[in-house]
Amino acid sequence: MDKFKRFEKKINIHFKNKNLLKQAFVHRSYLNEHPNCQLKHNERLEFLGDAVLEFIVTTYLYNKFNQREGVLTNWRSGLVNTENLSKKAKALGFNDLLFLSKGEKKSKGKARKVILANTFEALIGAIYLDQGIKKCKKFIKDFILKDFSEKKAKYFEDAKSLFQKIVQGKLKITPVYKILNESGPAHKKLFEVAVYVGKKMIAKGKGSSKKEATFDAAKNALRVFK
Repeated sequence: MDKFKRFEKKINIHFKNKNLLKQAFVHRSYLNEHPNCQLKHNERLEFLGDAVLEFIVTTYLYNKFNQREGVLTNWRSGLVNTENLSKKAKALGFNDLLFLSKGEKKSKGKARKVILANTFEALIGAIYLDQGIKKCKKFIKDFILKDFSEKKAKYFEDAKSLFQKIVQGKLKITPVYKILNESGPAHKKLFEVAVYVGKKMIAKGKGSSKKEATFDAAKNALRVFK
């Protein structure tokens, strides 16, 4: 049994179009080194999967929890952000399935997390095209929403708001966030943001959007701010 058949068994989804499944794991860098590859890269699937994932998670949270919009937005952000998706992807064995260039195979830390999270979204896009919305809902429920509860949602508390409360309570000033770096192609940017208290930089964060990078910086600041 090859690794993709084992993976189908693990997620309990058997693709009609096996190449669509494989395409979800093809990073653009792989095609640069393998121009004769019959598969396309996964960026269009990622674009589709991102929208499907957000729709299903949003609908689930709206129907399940009677909370105000801001709370639900924070919970959704926590469920679909790079950190959470990459963690889920790693647990499902994505690293063994990725088609990467020799250089990208060496990637670690945030760079690898971004690849894993993007691939998770691409897989959802592939499931949607091959199996429809019903299978997508089941997959997302099984691997993203299964253990989610209001109690665990405290993990998704808005770190930026929490850090601001702590700093204002201690020093009576407001933290300031500044973009340090912006890299990557227009359709898939990677941002690096730093948070300052006064003139002192407290922590940095990275993310695929300014908002996500800011949240990451605030989360990191909560760990180190005294």
